[in-house]
Amino acid sequence: MAAGATTTSHVVPGIPANVPQPPEELQRVPLVANYHGFAWISDRVASLTEGPAPIWWWVCFIPSFLALCMLGAMLTYQISTGVGVWGNMKPVMWAWDIVNFVWWIGIGHAGTLISAILFLLRQRWRTAVNRAAEAMTIFAVMCAGIYPALHVGRAWYDWWLFPIPTSNSIWPQFRSPLMWDVFAVSTYFTVSVLFWYMGLIPDLAVFRDRAKSRVRQFLYGLGALGWTGSNRHWSNYEKAYLLLAGLSTPLVLSVHSIVSLDFAVSQLPGWHTTIFPPYFVAGAIFSGFGMVLTLLIPLRSMFKLQDIITMRHIDIMCKVTLATGSIVGYAYGMEFFIAWYSGNPAERFHFLNRALGPYQWGWIMMVSCNVLVPQFFWFKKLRQNLLVVFIISILVNVGMWFERFVIIVIGLHRDFIPSSWGYYRPTFVDICTYIGTFGLFFTCFLLFIRFLPMIAISEVKGVTPQSDPHHPMGGAKKVEVVPDED
Repeated sequence: MAAGATTTSHVVPGIPANVPQPPEELQRVPLVANYHGFAWISDRVASLTEGPAPIWWWVCFIPSFLALCMLGAMLTYQISTGVGVWGNMKPVMWAWDIVNFVWWIGIGHAGTLISAILFLLRQRWRTAVNRAAEAMTIFAVMCAGIYPALHVGRAWYDWWLFPIPTSNSIWPQFRSPLMWDVFAVSTYFTVSVLFWYMGLIPDLAVFRDRAKSRVRQFLYGLGALGWTGSNRHWSNYEKAYLLLAGLSTPLVLSVHSIVSLDFAVSQLPGWHTTIFPPYFVAGAIFSGFGMVLTLLIPLRSMFKLQDIITMRHIDIMCKVTLATGSIVGYAYGMEFFIAWYSGNPAERFHFLNRALGPYQWGWIMMVSCNVLVPQFFWFKKLRQNLLVVFIISILVNVGMWFERFVIIVIGLHRDFIPSSWGYYRPTFVDICTYIGTFGLFFTCFLLFIRFLPMIAISEVKGVTPQSDPHHPMGGAKKVEVVPDED
């Protein structure tokens, strides 16, 4: 064989056969499999909403809607009766309400991370999963907001939390972590909705142009805001999208940091620690990616989106889950080290109580699901097995719920005075309300995938070879390369 000759069994489509091919190990797997064109992408995504709803959609929607109705009944009962119907007791005055609040807020972090931070870092693989992740973020924050609104006791006074001037000069207590949550979560929700809607505008115009009925044409046209795809529209769109990405990026880090300060600013053992903000942010991204995998793996098969949400996307998300899970595991170890190194007997007792106390089962579940189970993602064969990935993603969400349970309930159930120790048990109202929030989440998500594009059509088109003017498939001139005579 002549020196410098390149041998490869793989030929990149669109590149002339006489042009030297890059080595196979340097060729990236395309983000849209099988080199589909623009028309196929539009047809594939739009077809999910244009035909009649599949049977499996109704099978999922009806139980979700019934759970949502149960949530409404439980909220009515709690507001009319009082929060005494919860299982909260001395000394566990924060229990399932705050556990579920923090858990749902954490679920909502992956959407903004995928949409904003990865956009600024020019991670092109995000385009196939960002729309569904953004919608997941919005619905998860809606579920989270229910709990602090009820936890104040008198829900009809929730408006006092906002800095609205009144004749009685009633102002919120800005030193209260509850106030920080209100401003952080409401800002996060507002920017997330704007970011999600901004990305929808070009795709709503596609749906408007494809609509067969006048009603759908009017509604999609109303949402598209007169989009025509002109250069001016695209220029304004990209500027606005970049600005919203810049606004959203600090929110990813700040929101869960502020939520962690609900605990860190207290004087309780196990809570009063500076490790909480980065620890909570890593855990939120960890649980968020777990939920993205939980939702997208079934949808990928049901909607036949294997060529858009490819195994490369699944593999990358598994790696992110592994990385953030390892960070969370490191934080668990550091908590024990800090408690030992501090020399504080109360701190040492608290962490021994976590691992050896009456809630030991919760701590074991937390460590097993959040630290041990994600380590299977070190193996590529397991990352390529969708059943294994799906099971691990569910266990990640289970483990992150137990993490919040361990921090809150175990942190409170044994107070400084042994005579006040107690054992918390949730009531049926706690359990039904939590199940009801799943009803709200899945009802909204199922309606979203039924009537709106769950894949960002314009962004997916932008990562295909056809959109690259420097690629032969994108219109670049195919120049024949004459090999050197040497």
